[in-house]
Amino acid sequence: MPESKAKIMRHCIVCGKPFLAKNVNSVHCSKKCSDETYRNKRRAQKKEQERQSIVKDSDGRQFLTVLQVYNRYNISRPTLYRWIRQGRIKDYNPGDRMTLIDVADIETLLEVRKNPFEEMPQKRLYSLEPEDCYTIGEVSKKYRVSESTVYATIRRQSIPMRQIGRFVYVPKFDIDKFFKSAK
Repeated sequence: MPESKAKIMRHCIVCGKPFLAKNVNSVHCSKKCSDETYRNKRRAQKKEQERQSIVKDSDGRQFLTVLQVYNRYNISRPTLYRWIRQGRIKDYNPGDRMTLIDVADIETLLEVRKNPFEEMPQKRLYSLEPEDCYTIGEVSKKYRVSESTVYATIRRQSIPMRQIGRFVYVPKFDIDKFFKSAK
């Protein structure tokens, strides 16, 4: 790249000394600083290769980061670090703020709880057929509230509704449950 005719003063990204840049892309004051940046980049690449070899261990053992363990097993970060301090699970720290945890240790510790999401309660199924529902007018007459209050309650409580023609139907179970508990 040809030299710039404009005088550009820069600070070296390695040593911080001011220098006169030869072109607009110059970030190093000397060959020595440029070589230092190159060596640092090579060290980082070598460290990353070591990390990758640890994660893909030849024994079939698999290591995960704390975030990956949290996402896979739904265990919070403080709990994981507490277990590490207590010696219940083993960890490996290859450096640069990365903690790797052996999956076998986690699975033996949680052998009862294989999939934490299987225990989640199933969503309630609604029957929005007219015989299982009230109309908005029926609700307002039965519980002596205005139709706008009924609509606001339906939105606030996330109660499903269905419109057939000019009538809006809401499930009797949810309406009775809410308005009877409000009395």
